Amino acid sequence: MSLNSVLESVTARIIDRSKISRRRYLALMERNREKGVSRPRLACGNLAHAIAASEGDKPSLMEARNNNIGIISTYNDMLSAHQPYGRYPEQIKLFAREVGATAQVAGCAPAMCDGVTQGQEGMELSLFSRDVIAMSTAVGLSHGMFESVALLGICDKIVPGLLMGALRFGHLPTMLIPAGPMTSGLPNKEKVRIRQLYVQGKVGKDALMEAENASYHSAGTCTFYGTANTNQMMVEIMGLMMPDSAFINPHTKLRQAVTRAGIHRLSEISMNGNDARPLAECVDERAIVNAAVGLLATGGSTNHTIHLPAIARAAGIIMNWEDLSDLSSVVPLMTRVYPSGSEDVNGFNRVGGMPTVIAELLRGGLLHQDIMTVSRNGFTDYAQRATLEDGELTYVPAEPSSDRGILRDVTEPFLADGGIKLMHGNIGRCIYKSSAIAKEHLTVEAPARVFHDQNDVGAAFKRGELERDVVIVVRFQGPEANGMPELHKLMPTLGVLQDRGFRVALLTDGRLSGASGKVPSAIHVCPEAQVGGPIAKIQDGDIVRVCAVTGAIDVLVSDEEWAARKPADIPPPGVGTGRELFALMRSVHSSAEEGASAMLAQMDLVLDTVGDEF
Repeated sequence: MSLNSVLESVTARIIDRSKISRRRYLALMERNREKGVSRPRLACGNLAHAIAASEGDKPSLMEARNNNIGIISTYNDMLSAHQPYGRYPEQIKLFAREVGATAQVAGCAPAMCDGVTQGQEGMELSLFSRDVIAMSTAVGLSHGMFESVALLGICDKIVPGLLMGALRFGHLPTMLIPAGPMTSGLPNKEKVRIRQLYVQGKVGKDALMEAENASYHSAGTCTFYGTANTNQMMVEIMGLMMPDSAFINPHTKLRQAVTRAGIHRLSEISMNGNDARPLAECVDERAIVNAAVGLLATGGSTNHTIHLPAIARAAGIIMNWEDLSDLSSVVPLMTRVYPSGSEDVNGFNRVGGMPTVIAELLRGGLLHQDIMTVSRNGFTDYAQRATLEDGELTYVPAEPSSDRGILRDVTEPFLADGGIKLMHGNIGRCIYKSSAIAKEHLTVEAPARVFHDQNDVGAAFKRGELERDVVIVVRFQGPEANGMPELHKLMPTLGVLQDRGFRVALLTDGRLSGASGKVPSAIHVCPEAQVGGPIAKIQDGDIVRVCAVTGAIDVLVSDEEWAARKPADIPPPGVGTGRELFALMRSVHSSAEEGASAMLAQMDLVLDTVGDEF
């Protein structure tokens, strides 16, 4: 089928907007390839340091024509998703030797868990950990020892950070090596029920702890369709991992077979391989649009309305929320995966998973088929299912969905649009995810109750002060204020109020995860309160309208009164738990719509200074 006209026009708009920055980026990557640090250019002393502990691989590493894979790992054994990576480097080295290549761990980046830090002070480090991961990736690759790169990472800020760092070494072919989701535990509906009972004081902490342990119970990603699993979808639909590798469970023969095939393929596409595929050429404007389409078609995490612009910017590509909103108008919602449905990613994968989604989107003209991928035969490979036949990895064409309650085809979707809306009004601009919201809650008009700390919302709830129609405003939660922590801890409380029949909405310059669920939420408000954005002028009792139908976020006061109001006083900065170490990042960040990155904001200033002279 021919390409959808809106998809085509949005792509053209991004290409035109990015002409200068993309040209500079590609020129810099060519400079890296021609003149940058690489193994053939290292002095003998440099090379001796790099191979001193490599034992049997030393002869290959001293031969410049051989392929050496640089591994960037985000392993730790506190994150269930990253625990399987502990043994991956040794496996990757074995797989590389099978095809005459070598592999070395180039560096390790930190990997924090938003599930652990939700509602805690440590969450204020979360978003900026993405920049730390990107810079750590750059440090590892700066040694110039590698002809290709294997990225080991899965979770929330980690995959975007790995890509942002690797893209500054975009002359190197790169592949993400996933580890997969844990097997399903306690049904999600039951987990939510216990959480809400706990908020209401109807069950104790022991019951809550038992339910949480039954939900998060083994190695692998959490099984709800939040940011971590949206990462895997996004990288697969961009063609940067092996086909159908996102949602295979850890420690299975199929997972090992796909990993092995990935390392063999990474050797083939390396700088010294027979089919070099640099990351800079794989991640172009079309691949970024494909990632956006995947986000919309699967009802993915709203965090990617921040991450995707940041990843794009690292490749010299400029996209914004208008692009996402326009794409959302034509990309149908094809999946219902928890929190927008009852089944988790294992159920989604069982009934067809990513190969079926990609096959359907291609059939509907909603993906760029002509992108460069890491797979041998191009993007059509991603519409195939991975399977084992006599112990060998085999790919077969995707089948139609086996359960239309979880996954539907492109012509009969759950919703005609992708559910990511750009909202605007006298409060500013924001993002709204409507795909999990019931129609009767798409418009909320109610008095505001203003907070500067999410913990104060819970306290007000316990005092009975929120038993009414209400728009909860939680501000001074943006990147410059406190690092833009996720506010997912609010969801059980607001969910209880909604279930009691009240009309409830959340308005914030902070973030929510992909697990935000059923409560109407206008998030990532720009400009943020910390810089004097209009959200800082809202007062308790103001009537606020949050309407996903019209795309409006407005305080219903006269223009004269609104213009005359002064912003609220800025709260003091948070200190402790290492937050003071990130003060510099908070002070030089870009906006949420531009990716909320201190690193990229400063990078652009440097590149503007040097222009095309490298």
